[in-house]
Amino acid sequence: MAWYAYCITEQQAFQGSARARRPFPIEEMRGIGGAQIFGYPSGDFAVIVSEYVANGQLTQQAVVEHARVVSTCFDKTTVLPFRFGTVFDSDEALRRAVRGNRKQFLASVDRLRGKAEMHLKLVIKEGWVREAMSEVALPMTAGREYLTCLREKASRQRERQTKARALSVQVQKLFHPLQAEVSCRKNESGGMLIDIAHLIEHKSIEKYQNRFNSAATQMKGCEMVISGPWPPYHFMPGKLRTVVGSS
Repeated sequence: MAWYAYCITEQQAFQGSARARRPFPIEEMRGIGGAQIFGYPSGDFAVIVSEYVANGQLTQQAVVEHARVVSTCFDKTTVLPFRFGTVFDSDEALRRAVRGNRKQFLASVDRLRGKAEMHLKLVIKEGWVREAMSEVALPMTAGREYLTCLREKASRQRERQTKARALSVQVQKLFHPLQAEVSCRKNESGGMLIDIAHLIEHKSIEKYQNRFNSAATQMKGCEMVISGPWPPYHFMPGKLRTVVGSS
């Protein structure tokens, strides 16, 4: 039996004090393609799975269905999400993956319990940004012109990084998250898009949203968008991010 894996949770969130020894159906949940969801027990954990047949079901719609299952579990308990497309081709492959990472799973559940992820998108449209975000085309031949263009390219990259770092520090002071993950890229209109994930206490969501309302008036020259709370996708330890099945 092949299993499609969504996330790892604590078994007690679905079984209470009982301890299952075999996969148990979670009747109120449906997975990719409407498949029945099961909790696959492994000690204190339950791997949230559905039966998998390789028939082209991992479509764009399946991405949404995967996220919905993870979010539904997150409403009940702490979750450690699997990457979309994680398939274990046998019961033994699934059990081996959990056994091999049990210590990391336990530590991650303890660290992430009671916490949520919030997303901030900052779009900066100031004039200097358009110039800094424009790419410098390197000439095909070597020589002085090539070196001049290479220095200009490096200078613009440093300028982008410096501005993004300054803005992320400013945001950090306004929101006081437990942890942050920041990425910066060029958007379609030629401006700068800074994508920030914040890890916060779940009980602080309302306070965080109030801080966003205040920050939106203080961050001049920026358009800010907030979303969440989400499961802690960006705050899984690196080793756990590599736990994948055969797909």
